[in-house]
Amino acid sequence: MTRGIQELSGIGAKAAERLSALGITTVYDLQSYFPFRYEDHSIRRIQEVDHEEKVTLSGTVHSEPELRFFRKQSSRLTVRVLVDGLLVQAIFFNQPYLKKQIELGQVISFHGKLDKNRLAVNGAKLIGKTEGQGLDPVYSLRGDIKMFMLRKWIKQSFDEFPDDIEEILPYQLMQTYKLMDRREAFYRLHFPEKEKAFLQAKRRMIYEELLLFQLKMQVFRKKQRESTHGVTKTLHKDEVQAFIASLPFPLTQAQDRVINEILEDLEGKHRMSRLLQGDVGSGKTVVAAVALYASVLAGYQGALMVPTEILAEQHVESLTELFANTPVRIGFLSGSSKTKERRETLAKLEAHEIDVLIGTHALIQEPVIFANLGLVITDEQHRFGVGQRRVLKEKGLEPDVLFMTATPIPRTLAISAFGDMDVSTIDEMPKGRKVVETHWAKQDMLPRVLTFIEKHLKKGNQAYVITPLIEESEKLDVQNAIELHQQLQMVLTDWNVGLMHGRLHATEKDEVMKQFAQNEVQVLVSTTVVEVGVNVPNATVMVIYDADRFGLAQLHQLRGRVGRGSDQAYCILLADPKSENGKERMQIMTETSNGFELSERDLELRGPGDFFGVKQSGLPELKVADIVEDYRILEIARDDATKLVKSTAFWETDDYRGIREELARQGAFLQDRLD
Repeated sequence: MTRGIQELSGIGAKAAERLSALGITTVYDLQSYFPFRYEDHSIRRIQEVDHEEKVTLSGTVHSEPELRFFRKQSSRLTVRVLVDGLLVQAIFFNQPYLKKQIELGQVISFHGKLDKNRLAVNGAKLIGKTEGQGLDPVYSLRGDIKMFMLRKWIKQSFDEFPDDIEEILPYQLMQTYKLMDRREAFYRLHFPEKEKAFLQAKRRMIYEELLLFQLKMQVFRKKQRESTHGVTKTLHKDEVQAFIASLPFPLTQAQDRVINEILEDLEGKHRMSRLLQGDVGSGKTVVAAVALYASVLAGYQGALMVPTEILAEQHVESLTELFANTPVRIGFLSGSSKTKERRETLAKLEAHEIDVLIGTHALIQEPVIFANLGLVITDEQHRFGVGQRRVLKEKGLEPDVLFMTATPIPRTLAISAFGDMDVSTIDEMPKGRKVVETHWAKQDMLPRVLTFIEKHLKKGNQAYVITPLIEESEKLDVQNAIELHQQLQMVLTDWNVGLMHGRLHATEKDEVMKQFAQNEVQVLVSTTVVEVGVNVPNATVMVIYDADRFGLAQLHQLRGRVGRGSDQAYCILLADPKSENGKERMQIMTETSNGFELSERDLELRGPGDFFGVKQSGLPELKVADIVEDYRILEIARDDATKLVKSTAFWETDDYRGIREELARQGAFLQDRLD
């Protein structure tokens, strides 16, 4: 695997430099540089082809090719071809040399995209005699490397060094799943001549990729557990149950279930690392309160970190109410805390006169010292960088850690992105909570929508109006927050219309949200910065402009800002979607209010990178597998990885040497993964 790329004949220093830009420095790198997609060059009958579908057709040249040149040395070659009884106009852009290759009466095959009238093929390319029989691999390129050059070098690498690809999977797994040999699988992915062999190769590599990723997760988890024993807490379960019984509302079965999972972790000898996910309004805060109460009774302090000051203040208010008849002492710390107040809070914290400290990222500043930190909870955990979460965790002696999120994460992504954590899910809503009515309106219905907003304002309620952009954009024809704010001020003259967007300073955002929460502002025009957290029970209307530009998960999060009080709430999606995808999203939003169901549909429509944001997602960079399409194999790989890591044979026998070496090559044993 370490044979340098220049050992391949014909690769000199210049070619090696070009290849290094693609991350290819060894022969093995070249052999494992798989295509990112395939073009289907199987010849089709034109009657079977859909509008704007890329397709390979074959027919007889019916007219002499016509070549025209334009400015900037561009050209267009047009030729009519009789395909399955229909005349097709094939247009070849910037390929003037084809004029000499195409002759009247000749049978040719060509690949391109049919336009609306199903007759002209735009952007076509002529298919050679050796092609047109199946899949054509397409590679990601950079610099001045051409596709034909890369394909030639890959073929050479297999001819000259056929043994550079070693088998890494143990015989047992190969037999169990009847997997193709690794070298053969690599070759068939590059040269998919036979469909059956190609599908077997793909299946083998999908399993290998997902197994390696899950093994990395499980190895990391095992090493973490071995190196961090955590603190075993002695819980006063009777008092915890008495606290639960004293709550002014009954817990749902889902809340009971996740509370038991968390309490079991707190008592265990290993440090808790758990993700608590639940839909907006499912009662995560109460679960956090029970966990904090149990930890405090056991003699430890708790920390609750949230992304914004106003959200922190709301948590202080709700937890103060929940802990009213208990000995739990609550402290608050934020960036805007006054010097004297801050000094007093820090002194009380260090003296263990504060049991639960609630605040923003100010909690991770250097002077903040806990006397005995035992539980760390981060709310809306995806809003904090991994480094910030880690600093807070390190302020205690291996404290238990609970991450909370109101973004429902599909099961597939939970297995992938959080495979090194335990996941608790609140998948049940409290009884009596009204479902937000959701309606899809076209843009020409805006006057009726404004009348609807006014009707609710007259009742004393409030409204959100959400727009995708801050300022006007030439590229996107969308309503922007600043212009929309000005328009609504002129229309809704009897009410105060506020404005919030991402370019405001944090203190300005907090001030606008406070005004809205206190009903000093009745209509809040905002970008998606209101997506997280703040509770305004009086807000009953959510209007989302250009709703088709948002994903389902984001639309659901925005919808969750209303319906937090006793009055019926409404969400109106203003959109004239041109794409089928956009129409489907609008329909799905009006049909279901279940966040987990929506998240699964969103994942199918958008893919994992767009759902999470690739950089913060923790998702693997997969070459062959797709965690959405291949979720069944993902679950099998996770189960296999869990069993392997727990077995002695995996760590010690020769059967698993290849896979251990591959994991070591990928850095799985370096302990450098962040939480």
